[in-house]
Amino acid sequence: MRSNLSHRKRTAVAVLIAAVVAVTTACTPTSGPGGDPSGAAAPGASASTPSSAATIVPEDVTCENMLSSDTIDTFTSTGWTVREDPFVILDLELPKGISCTWGDFASPTNDDLVLFGWSPISEADASATQAALQAEGWIRKDDPRGVLITEDPAGALRVDDEGYGMTYLFRNGWVEVSDTRQGLDLIDLG
Repeated sequence: MRSNLSHRKRTAVAVLIAAVVAVTTACTPTSGPGGDPSGAAAPGASASTPSSAATIVPEDVTCENMLSSDTIDTFTSTGWTVREDPFVILDLELPKGISCTWGDFASPTNDDLVLFGWSPISEADASATQAALQAEGWIRKDDPRGVLITEDPAGALRVDDEGYGMTYLFRNGWVEVSDTRQGLDLIDLG
């Protein structure tokens, strides 16, 4: 099973790199087999309880260990570097979190960027943030891993193969973010 997961992550990295290098300019969302990002969860569906955040020590999370070594090698082999920023959702800064933007910062047209982030978050902040994002038009979808909140694909700068743009994954005690839902599959903290 681990080899299937590694293969899936390598495939996701390859797809992500190809999409970024192509510098997608069209933002028309498409619907794929993974579901419609504009659709709500089926009635009665709920997220299962994800594993505890206690297994991840926030101070140990870095831009280099948030992703697999294969992903980091792929990024660095293309000449990309990383910029570390605070983890911010709307006006809420999460001081123990980290936001990592990978790209070619030496390029005068710095259009090829990808974002990954992780932070612990309290249940109260998670609920309030989810509600605030939804009030701004973001779309909620329950997922076996937690709650996905994704931007409206009509306004997304970039969408993945399933039509998802920037997406937050709220788990039990922490939140992850990527510039696409498929990018969340590359975050590997345990």
